[in-house]
Amino acid sequence: MTADYSSFLRLTDVNKAFGDNRVLTGVDLDVAKGESVVLIGPSGCGKSLLLKCILGLVAPDSGQITLAGADALALGGDERDSYIDRFGMLFQRSGLFDSMPVWENTAFRLLQDHGIGRSEAKARAIDKLAMVGLDADVADLYPSELSGGMQKRVGIARAICADPEILLLDEPTAGLDPIMSNVINELILDLVRELGATAISVDSDMAGARALGDRIAMLYDGQIIWSGDAKTVDTSGNEYVDQFIHSRAEGPIKMPV
Repeated sequence: MTADYSSFLRLTDVNKAFGDNRVLTGVDLDVAKGESVVLIGPSGCGKSLLLKCILGLVAPDSGQITLAGADALALGGDERDSYIDRFGMLFQRSGLFDSMPVWENTAFRLLQDHGIGRSEAKARAIDKLAMVGLDADVADLYPSELSGGMQKRVGIARAICADPEILLLDEPTAGLDPIMSNVINELILDLVRELGATAISVDSDMAGARALGDRIAMLYDGQIIWSGDAKTVDTSGNEYVDQFIHSRAEGPIKMPV
């Protein structure tokens, strides 16, 4: 995809702690419009938390988040709602509502925030389900009636249902087998290109990270310790990145046992 490499989304010195647990300790990250950035790093290092801070679900303790030059943390009321409307979010393991049929899951934001009638919302949901390769007869099923791969597709359809400018994807292939993971990664790439969206993904699967990312950034000890073109991750020269991408137990990253 083609990216405008002027800063679109910028995080500056973002910090977040929960009591004595300092999770984010000064995150700096620039994302260009149309760029796909993948965040990697050990479990529990704050990758998902960072997405929630960007979206506004969690307020940082300090720092700045700007979108197209506007201070996202200073927004309130209708301006904050408009900010959130620019995003689509795929949660870990899809995060579907068990009590709602697939079409209501897909159109959840439209029904809640856009004042659209149910018949129009269902029609738009069916269109988005078609974009992720699901037939219209899936719309009236419930999540429990779907396979893991189908649930993931529904989660993606929900994320794109309002045609967002920015997609946040939290472990988009978690729990899927390698073949289905490749299918979902290719689907996401096609959708990002079709929508012209900017994408920020969290991915623990390096094959997926290489496939989805124009750029890969590693979060460790609360900060971005390396960022570079996805093609250069194997020759980063960073010992933390090298240990992580090769899944080595020995190295500077010490995981609790």
